[in-house]
Amino acid sequence: MAGFWDRVLGPRVPSEEAVKHRERYRRPFLLFALAAVLLLISIVFPYWRLYLRAPQYPEGLTVQAFVNRLEGDVAELEGLNHYVGLPSFEDGAVLERSVSVIAIIVLAGLVFAGFYIHSRYVLLLTLPALLFPFIFLADLQYWLWRYGHDLDPRAPLANAVGEFTPHLFGPSEIAQFETTAWPGIGLVLAFVASGLVAAGLWFHRKAYKPLVEELEAEEAEEAVEAEPPTSGVPAG
Repeated sequence: MAGFWDRVLGPRVPSEEAVKHRERYRRPFLLFALAAVLLLISIVFPYWRLYLRAPQYPEGLTVQAFVNRLEGDVAELEGLNHYVGLPSFEDGAVLERSVSVIAIIVLAGLVFAGFYIHSRYVLLLTLPALLFPFIFLADLQYWLWRYGHDLDPRAPLANAVGEFTPHLFGPSEIAQFETTAWPGIGLVLAFVASGLVAAGLWFHRKAYKPLVEELEAEEAEEAVEAEPPTSGVPAG
């Protein structure tokens, strides 16, 4: 009978089978590997971009949100935050920014390792990467809402501006500012990686499910053969 780790790792592919159907087993590996690489590349690109325009800023202000930092006209906006009553950008998403790079590297490693799992447990390794871009957007939306609803009432313009929630994507208005938000290249790469993981899981199941079913059938047959014969007393 197969042990715990044998069940987790799944059946090994016989060498003849691997040669005969090379593309069948190669396809999920290539999809998982490409997804892992795109996740790693996404770290160096912004995940979200925000453009703000107002009469006193005719050329506009731009902020780029990477997974671990903000770039652009951050200092200028920090000055405006003081008058509106917004919290400092340094106080937002501290935990997320501190672990994001390591977390993405771990996610990429788990996706790549998923190729070596030939059972349904591959889903446990790849699911975090599959959901990652959606989790990022949910977390970003939370912080956008929190910033717009955590105004300091002592700020000069806090009452005039009032509570607000900037749109995650597309145009919106905040006081005299017209803003436009759109996804960055990093987020696009993360979504492409998520799609590749989903495709990899589909091809993984198509490749290894027959082997898993065959192994389970053999184990069931061995279990039946191992059962002691039942002795009965003939009816007299």
